[in-house]
Amino acid sequence: MLRLIPAPTSPNLLVGTNTADDAGVYRLSEELALVQTVDFFAPVVDDPYWFGAIAAANALSDVYAMGGRPLTALNITAFPSGTLSLDVLAEILRGGAEKLREAGATLVGGHTIEDPEPKYGLAVTGLIHPDRIITNAGGRAGDRLVLTKPLGVGIATTAIKRGVASDRLIEQVTAQMAALNRLASEAMLEAGAHAATDITGFGLLGHLGEMVLASGLAATIRAGAVPLLPGILELAAEGIVPGGTLKNLEWLGERVVMDPAIGEPLRLVLGDAQTSGGLLIAIEPSAESALLAGLRWRGVPGAVIGELGDGTAGTIRVLP
Repeated sequence: MLRLIPAPTSPNLLVGTNTADDAGVYRLSEELALVQTVDFFAPVVDDPYWFGAIAAANALSDVYAMGGRPLTALNITAFPSGTLSLDVLAEILRGGAEKLREAGATLVGGHTIEDPEPKYGLAVTGLIHPDRIITNAGGRAGDRLVLTKPLGVGIATTAIKRGVASDRLIEQVTAQMAALNRLASEAMLEAGAHAATDITGFGLLGHLGEMVLASGLAATIRAGAVPLLPGILELAAEGIVPGGTLKNLEWLGERVVMDPAIGEPLRLVLGDAQTSGGLLIAIEPSAESALLAGLRWRGVPGAVIGELGDGTAGTIRVLP
């Protein structure tokens, strides 16, 4: 699809669409650049306030994945005012506004349209130094891969929609999706990360696939080291899996080689489409301990799940 759009030619466009990165970066001066992104979606939880907060955290995450600082944001809202109370819309917008305040960003406006299904998100602008951009293309052979949030969000939200999620799972996945990646971003910058991306709609395998393709490398991950939300494997085994997860695995195809010992439920979770997932950070082995310590000091979980290496660019080997 993007091949049909004329390629940008500005020398100030530092990060565009060619590497499928998290956000675009445009240089304003030798010491300042803009980070720009947009994301919005339909509700993933029933509570409108938390839906707004989650959608805002998800949109802000792209700026954090690049190592940027969010500055301003615009609301993007679709709402069925004829069938839902405007109080619901007010709660969605309140959730988003409070999450922006937590991020230190300023809401400067937005736009709302009528739509049969509510949708909400943000267009976010951030700031970054042109020499300090963290892209998904900077990985190096030998880099360790660190993940900062457990997987299984897509399966969990599907369970919520079907009314089969436990109260514990609803509480945990809601809090996780609403958590900003700000502190994780600070830790990776402090430790000197080479590359990063946030795990969202394409799942862990999909976004890792983009990272290794952009970096010209291959990756190996250890499935047993990947953190998971509680009860997710059981839900996956029961077939409670979103369509996006299945499409992710189909799209990856032969680029991912799974060890035969990995069961179908875990395979599904590794491709699970996430909302407001964690950061996947590539860092040299000598800085791994510093990154983990920095995450731990900030109260952010971090798990080493694999490494980058030489091989066919864009391929992933999954071991037990």
